[in-house]
Amino acid sequence: MEPQLLHEVTDAVATVVVHHPAKRNAMTAGMWRSLPPLLDSLAADPRVRALVLTGAGGTFCAGADISTLRGSPDEAQRLAVRAEEALAAFPKPTLAAVRGHCVGGGAQLAAACDLRFAEAGALFGVTPAKLGIVYPASATRRLVSLVGPATAKYLLFSGELIDTERALRTGLVDEVLPEGELDKRVAEFTRTLAARSQLTQAAAKEFADGRTDRDGHWTEQARGSGDTAEGVAAFLERRAPRFTWSVSTSG
Repeated sequence: MEPQLLHEVTDAVATVVVHHPAKRNAMTAGMWRSLPPLLDSLAADPRVRALVLTGAGGTFCAGADISTLRGSPDEAQRLAVRAEEALAAFPKPTLAAVRGHCVGGGAQLAAACDLRFAEAGALFGVTPAKLGIVYPASATRRLVSLVGPATAKYLLFSGELIDTERALRTGLVDEVLPEGELDKRVAEFTRTLAARSQLTQAAAKEFADGRTDRDGHWTEQARGSGDTAEGVAAFLERRAPRFTWSVSTSG
């Protein structure tokens, strides 16, 4: 099978799989290019309420396929940044499910997700210093927002890999699962996300990511959504709420 991004939608959750096992799921130029339009289509799909990004087999993503850097490193970096920004801007909750190596461009993609769950034994690294590459400003800011300036500098200056214990301690990952339990936990958690209000999630995502100029927009969305009334009614009636507001259909 050619290197590609595979995807499926099951029970309101879209799963995107980085598939290039011959090179530990390193991203080719074609894979970088294909991610933004794929995300656009999934964002517009009313079935999708959350998205999981993961890698085929026993590893997440070992970065960019170095062979794609030989011709035009600047173009390769632009493609990676475009993909990273598209992932960060995805309007529904995103979760990186990490096994094995999450390095370079792989760490860039994982950091662009809202949350990161990792299997024990995974390794994380930000490795541009090994190649003499200037790490993009957007990716650097995102890394700093997750782990703080000191840890970001440690990772960027050294290019060394860190284990899941340190990644959890520094905020690079949100949960670490024992071997064999990652898929179960991700499925469980994304079911929870899919059952919650997309209105709340979409507004919270914007605000948490620093966009605080749309209070009025979200107030209007809330007034017309019916989600608040449904949430209160469901609480009082001791039943699961049936939220209807959708990013895909809100305009």
